[in-house]
Amino acid sequence: MAIRPVLRMGDARLLQVSLPVSDYPGLQELLSDMRDTMKALNGAGLAAPQIGVNLRVVIFGVPDQKNPRYPDAEAVPETVLVNPVIAPMEDGMTEDWEGCLSVPGMCGLVPRHSAIRYQGYDEYGALIDRTVSGFHARVVQHECDHLDGILYPMRIRDLGNFGFRDVLFPNSPMQEE
Repeated sequence: MAIRPVLRMGDARLLQVSLPVSDYPGLQELLSDMRDTMKALNGAGLAAPQIGVNLRVVIFGVPDQKNPRYPDAEAVPETVLVNPVIAPMEDGMTEDWEGCLSVPGMCGLVPRHSAIRYQGYDEYGALIDRTVSGFHARVVQHECDHLDGILYPMRIRDLGNFGFRDVLFPNSPMQEE
C-alpha cells in the first residue's frame, strides 16, 4: 500500500516499549505498509516502531533468492509475528555483524543467543511456535529488540566493532541500507 519513512536512531520513539496488540482494526494495512517498506529497502525484517507505530508487531523474511544486503544468509520464512515472546534455548551466544534500517550505513558485531524458541501470532490470529538457530534466530531477536526500545548498537560489547559498513568492509558486495 505505501512505503513509510523509517525512523532513525536518535528518534525517541525508537526507545519506547511497544504496546501489546489486542484488537487493532488497521492491522492488515499496517502489515501491507511494513511489507512494502521492508521490500523497498531490502530489509530482512521490520518492526512496527520503526515506522512510528508503537505496537508489538514485527515482520521478517529472507527468500531463497537472497537479499542483496545479506547475500550469504540462509533463507528465513516470511513471517508476521504479533505479540512475540522469545526464550533462549541454550546459554551460548555468538557474535555476528548486524545492520539496521534505523541505523543506515552502519553495522556492528552483536552478541545474540545461538538458538531460540519464539512464539506469537500471525496476522490471522493463528499461533506460531518455532525453535530456530543461526541467522533466523538473529533476525527474530533483532526485530523483537525494537519492541523493547533496544537498538543493536546498545548490545555491542566493543565499540571498536561498530562503524560505517563501507569503511569496515570496503570490498563488500552488500548494498547500503
